[in-house]
Amino acid sequence: MPRVRKGAARKRQHKRVLREARGYFGTKSRHYQQAKVALTRAGAYAWRDRRARKRDMRRLWITRITAACRMRGSRYSLFMNGLKLSGILINRKMLSEIAIHDPKTFDQLVEQAVKNSTAQKANG
Repeated sequence: MPRVRKGAARKRQHKRVLREARGYFGTKSRHYQQAKVALTRAGAYAWRDRRARKRDMRRLWITRITAACRMRGSRYSLFMNGLKLSGILINRKMLSEIAIHDPKTFDQLVEQAVKNSTAQKANG
C-alpha cells in the first residue's frame, strides 16, 4: 500500500488556524506553530473570563443596590432579607435596573422590605 501524505488536509488545517489568529501580534498571526499556541491560550482565557464576567456583573449589581439602599437610609442586607420575607422574588440584575431607571418603584420596594424585616425582628 502506498504511503498517504496529508497534503490537502494539512493545508486546510493550517489555513483555518492562521485565519482564526488574524489580528494577533507578530509571529502569532503568521506562523502556524505560534498561532496554534496563541489560539489555545486565547481559548483558555475566554473560557475562564466568561465565568469571571458573571461574577463581576453580580458584584456590580450588588454595589448599585447597596448605594441605592444607603440613599434611602437602609442597608443592603436588611433590604434583601426584607424582600425575601415579603415574598418578592426579583433578581439583583433587575433590582439594580429598577434602582437606576425607576427610583419611585425602588422606594416602594425598600419601604416594603424594611417594614417586613422590622416586623420579623419584633416577632422574634
